[in-house]
Amino acid sequence: MTTQTLDKKSTYISIGIIGMMFFIFGFVSWVNAILIPYFKIACELTNFQSYLVAFAFYISYLVMSMPSSYLLKRVGYKKGIVVGFWIMALGALLFVPAAFGRTYLIFLLGLFTLGAGLAVLQTVANLYITLIGDKERAAQRISIMGICNKGAGILAPLVFSWAILRPSDNELFKAIPLMDDILRASVLDDLIMRVVVPYSVMAAVLFLIGLFVRFSPLPEIENPEGAEASAGRDSLFQFPHLVLGAIAIFLHVGTQVIAIDTIISYADSMGVTLLEAKSFPSYTLSATIVGYFLGILLIPRVLSQKRMLQICSLLGLFFAVMVCVMNQNVGWMGYDVNVSIWFLVFIGLPNALIWAGIWPLALDGLGKYAKQGSALLIMGLCGNAILPMIYGAVADKVNEQLAYWVLVPCFLYIAFYAFYGHKVTSWKKV
Repeated sequence: MTTQTLDKKSTYISIGIIGMMFFIFGFVSWVNAILIPYFKIACELTNFQSYLVAFAFYISYLVMSMPSSYLLKRVGYKKGIVVGFWIMALGALLFVPAAFGRTYLIFLLGLFTLGAGLAVLQTVANLYITLIGDKERAAQRISIMGICNKGAGILAPLVFSWAILRPSDNELFKAIPLMDDILRASVLDDLIMRVVVPYSVMAAVLFLIGLFVRFSPLPEIENPEGAEASAGRDSLFQFPHLVLGAIAIFLHVGTQVIAIDTIISYADSMGVTLLEAKSFPSYTLSATIVGYFLGILLIPRVLSQKRMLQICSLLGLFFAVMVCVMNQNVGWMGYDVNVSIWFLVFIGLPNALIWAGIWPLALDGLGKYAKQGSALLIMGLCGNAILPMIYGAVADKVNEQLAYWVLVPCFLYIAFYAFYGHKVTSWKKV
């Protein structure tokens, strides 16, 4: 059975299984929003060093996406999904020896391994959900997957903070810099050991999900377009709209992770404690879910997925500028903070439909190169690794708010792709 021969019932079952995968992607990925400030305290890190969490996790997409496409070609998509989940389980298990030695490098290796497994899974899942139905409704299906992903992202920081944080931690965190070396080392060792149980449970769950997928009815993928769709081209890089789309993905995911993974540290710069700020990533993800619902309702009934991408790129640009220039404190939702942090939250709204808009435009007309094209787009997820590092370096040199200027050129490029770049058929026209 293939994606082209599925009946309605099988299609819904398959979408449900892929939706479950996107939920797992979200939960594992957005836990980083808590890990970054937590490791910063427990491993005594700078801003730049703490964002190595995101770097180690997402740089694996750059390293593993193309190898994963060859793995999937060799073992098939279904077995490849199983392998991906089991690689992730191994990555979660590496947190156990890392915690016992309070060794940041092993934590980073565990995060890299988790990301490597996700690179395999994302290559399958995003291609699958793009190809399974009508091309003009691809953004709508991706929006549904996004709700699964970001719904898990809302839960992940809250569940993980519940598992590792204690009500008395505010006072403890303030006291740590005042302790002598021996006591501080002992306290930090106790703090880092709190991650052992959550990540052990995560490893077991990921292993079992791999078994479930192995025996599920999920079909293999076959290319729906003939070779004629890519006639006359013998390389991925002869599709400018694909390459430009991969750059757009790189910049888009970077803006998404910056908006979510840095917001707790930004709140901390305003005097909001970790325990009080732990909900901010969930606010951003909630705005993203609102965006996904709008996509489901409006695409393609009211707006085409291309028009929605254009609108969202401009809206993201506006919010990014507001984050950088607004400096007035407001009281809202129990916080008295600089209003710029709420514009950072609002970036989640347009970001919801940027990913969904880029994918179908970038994969259009690839024919037999669709699988490798999907892998190239997944490589763009390394933007999650690189852009937060740039943000962290600028934040250490200047301050957290001014560092958000890195978002502005990202949204400018995405707007370029939305209005012009996706139509480019020759490098001479760029």
